[in-house]
Amino acid sequence: MRHRRLARTLAMQALFEIDAVGHDPEPTLGHRFEDLETDVPADVEGFTRKLLWGVLDNKNDIDGFIRKHASAWPLEEIAILDRNILRIAIFELLHEPDTPPRVAINEAVELAKRFGNESTRRFVNGVLGAVLTDLEQSGRLPKRTKARARLARTVEQE
Repeated sequence: MRHRRLARTLAMQALFEIDAVGHDPEPTLGHRFEDLETDVPADVEGFTRKLLWGVLDNKNDIDGFIRKHASAWPLEEIAILDRNILRIAIFELLHEPDTPPRVAINEAVELAKRFGNESTRRFVNGVLGAVLTDLEQSGRLPKRTKARARLARTVEQE
């Protein structure tokens, strides 16, 4: 599994547990790393922590986008899995200029396919498409340079 995809998976699992039962973030994340039964590469650990804490530190803003673009469902009624996949992708859209928007969305859809069902995939893709349009129209997407875009493509291919 590619490093950044693994980091997204670990962050999603930890966020799911934190959201579902209210466990503390650091021990929860530590358990995810231990479950791998192998040494976690430094870049995986770093990106996992960045995603986890980025989502937790920006949850109100991120959840505002979910409420706006999934307005037919109260946030608390959205499946925990779906909610946390969306949170990770929206965090990346807002705060990770090295991750191209389409990569953030595609990776979220891959998480939805792997851990959810067909409706999870469609829901995540639809909400994130609307969020991306909103961010593009409002000018809130982080500025990406051509060099960053090339670097991001290279990193995503790992």
